[in-house]
Amino acid sequence: MMHRLFDLIVTLTLLILLFPVLILVGFQVRRKMGSPVLFRQVRPGLHGQPFEMIKFRTMKDALDAAGNPLPDAERLTPFGQFLRSSSLDELPELWNVLKGDMSLVGPRPLLMEYLPLYSAEQARRHEVRPGVTGWAQVNGRNALSWEEKFKLDVWYVDNRSLWLDIKVLFLTVKKVLVRDGISAEGEATMSKFTGSDS
Repeated sequence: MMHRLFDLIVTLTLLILLFPVLILVGFQVRRKMGSPVLFRQVRPGLHGQPFEMIKFRTMKDALDAAGNPLPDAERLTPFGQFLRSSSLDELPELWNVLKGDMSLVGPRPLLMEYLPLYSAEQARRHEVRPGVTGWAQVNGRNALSWEEKFKLDVWYVDNRSLWLDIKVLFLTVKKVLVRDGISAEGEATMSKFTGSDS
């Protein structure tokens, strides 16, 4: 209950303070990439239950000759890269927090297709609501391997507290300012998870 109350108070405050930023970014996305302004995708939430996550769009709808989307590196625009490196693309997720689909802090919601690939230990990341930011994000973000990231997610589940959430939020601001760990080595974003060896 305290976590939810904390989420609501901070999220409403952020939405009021950042409203001009949301409008400006939305306008720029529309101007540079066209419609839709928002990227919507079903992701697993608490206990793996699906919800629709929203972000600002960062990629073009570019397809190859067979009609398949081009690799992320070819679809990610310079403006989209800026949105990701500054984490401005994540701002619409505050709406998901208000709705109760997400928390401000928690394991990042990944793809539905990853659910059957998790080990029993890795799947524990879904014991709490997914977060706009998380313990893994402030300890390496996309520069971490999947195994390292999942270990940090489970550590957060086991050690979750209001004070830890506050610490993660402050560290997130620091990470955003220095734009650290935005992508994995050799990748535009993060390589696809195909399951753990162990």
